[in-house]
Amino acid sequence: MRARKILVVSLVAVAAAAAVTAWWLHPEKEKPVDQRMACPVAVYRLDDGRLIDIAHDTGEGLRWRAMDGRTGKLQQDEAGKWSGAIGWSDRPDPTDVQLGTCTHPAMKFEGHPGLRLSFATTETRFQGHGETLAGKLVLPPGDGPVPIAVLVHGSEAYSARTYNYFQRLFPANGIGVFVYDKRGTGESTGKYSQDFHLLADDAVAALKEARRLAGARAGRVGFSGGSQAGWIEPLAATKSDADFVAIAYGLADTPLAEDRDQVQLDLIAAGHGADVLAKAREVTDATGAVMVARFKGGYDRLDAVKDKYAKESWWKDMKGEYTGDLVRYPPIALRVFGPMHDEGTSWEYEPMPVLQSVKQPLLWIIAGADREAPPEETRRRLLAVAKGKQNVTVVEFPGTDHGIIKFDVEPNGERVETRVAEGYFRMLVDWIRDGRLGDSAYGDATVLARANGM
Repeated sequence: MRARKILVVSLVAVAAAAAVTAWWLHPEKEKPVDQRMACPVAVYRLDDGRLIDIAHDTGEGLRWRAMDGRTGKLQQDEAGKWSGAIGWSDRPDPTDVQLGTCTHPAMKFEGHPGLRLSFATTETRFQGHGETLAGKLVLPPGDGPVPIAVLVHGSEAYSARTYNYFQRLFPANGIGVFVYDKRGTGESTGKYSQDFHLLADDAVAALKEARRLAGARAGRVGFSGGSQAGWIEPLAATKSDADFVAIAYGLADTPLAEDRDQVQLDLIAAGHGADVLAKAREVTDATGAVMVARFKGGYDRLDAVKDKYAKESWWKDMKGEYTGDLVRYPPIALRVFGPMHDEGTSWEYEPMPVLQSVKQPLLWIIAGADREAPPEETRRRLLAVAKGKQNVTVVEFPGTDHGIIKFDVEPNGERVETRVAEGYFRMLVDWIRDGRLGDSAYGDATVLARANGM
């Protein structure tokens, strides 16, 4: 009987290990770019003055973007005909986009021919914190000084030099760009990391390299990025002579709070009330302890909440950043396979002291219905910072998810992402290029706090 029991336990452990292995091997991996798609990648000025960017899509195929926020995915069939889908949905897109070939380059958008824009581009290699990073300076036409945005990564694990479309949209609007591959991605050396202190040091090095390469053309030079960049940029600003900091859809709370707040939203969406939310807070505190310990501890606490709540009906409705996965697997599997996925994330990083010490003009754009970075606590914290400082501008785009993306809601509650909010691109351009927000409205955006002179 004892041998049989040991065998059963071993089989369960193996099954759990196999399942958790599949889970922990899920992070987005960098895919080779289909070079057949590379030729049309550029920003184009249409004969009616509009700008349209054609970019590599991080899945496959291409993606077009207009300055008003409209966007669609493009796929090419075997006959060479292009077809599209609206936003990030699978809805057919009637927008007429015609792209040429490498041997016969051409572009038409909604019947309007487009002129491919070119910019002065300088490739470089520079030293980050212990790693050699691949970067690129892109400057708009002309000889005079221009503002330069150093593009800071979110959590993506792929080459920004390949996929970040702001390297074309900003120069097309008179803003220089320095774009670089995060450590462990693209052509940069090292291991991919989410250690905010290392990444902030890399961003500081990128800003120095941007100034060096731009020389006399460097006007104001600062940081711009979204999501995880909300933790990295302010830290980099306090370590550098950056002239501005532009952040979109980031969190002004700890990374642990991201999971906690996502779980709360999951449960609210499933119809659960305050009593369940309080119980779930115990669970996220326990799963957070495992993450902070980097899978080397915290299991007694996790087992305790499992014993206490796992049989209750709401348990299955938890997802979050990691909690929904952690509660599914036994500690033995998490101990073995969890560390393989550890990316050095600064789980307990508290951004408020850093935000309070940032002296540069800071623009923070909130996605009002963000499920990945729930905005309630971030909004409260930013307004508290803005109240005591004169350099902070806080803007919110209501009804947008992560990425300042508009969406439709299906009857089953699923969000269908359709476009970027109107006014978002224009707001970033105006604030970085002109040093202030414009006088006209930016779609339905609401300015919650405005810095002096901005």
